[in-house]
Amino acid sequence: MDPISDMIIRLKNGSVVKRESVLMPYSNMKNAIALALLRIGYITAVAKRSRKVGSALEITLRYDDGKSRIKDVSRVSKPSRRVYMGVEELRSVKSGHGALMLSTPKGILTEKEAKKELVGGEALFKIW
Repeated sequence: MDPISDMIIRLKNGSVVKRESVLMPYSNMKNAIALALLRIGYITAVAKRSRKVGSALEITLRYDDGKSRIKDVSRVSKPSRRVYMGVEELRSVKSGHGALMLSTPKGILTEKEAKKELVGGEALFKIW
């Protein structure tokens, strides 16, 4: 299975059942995505945990007045169909109430950060 799809589905499912935190296998890419989600306020904490076999990434979900900040996620670029966007193609998600995560030469950025940096990249997923 696609590791990024697995990550965002774990976040979505954890928020639907009101879990405090979600565990998943660690990778540098997942850690970079989690740090970007932390910057824009969809999660409250990210930690790398050691286990007997490999490492795990623990992500603490954010709730405002008992409601999850993560309403839904949608994968844009898939292993079978890659989607790349230039800086001029970037549009806001849900009229600015969501974010498009991009893998750029400057790291994992939201569409707003990518516009500021004037870079495009692979559109990973939308979150709102």
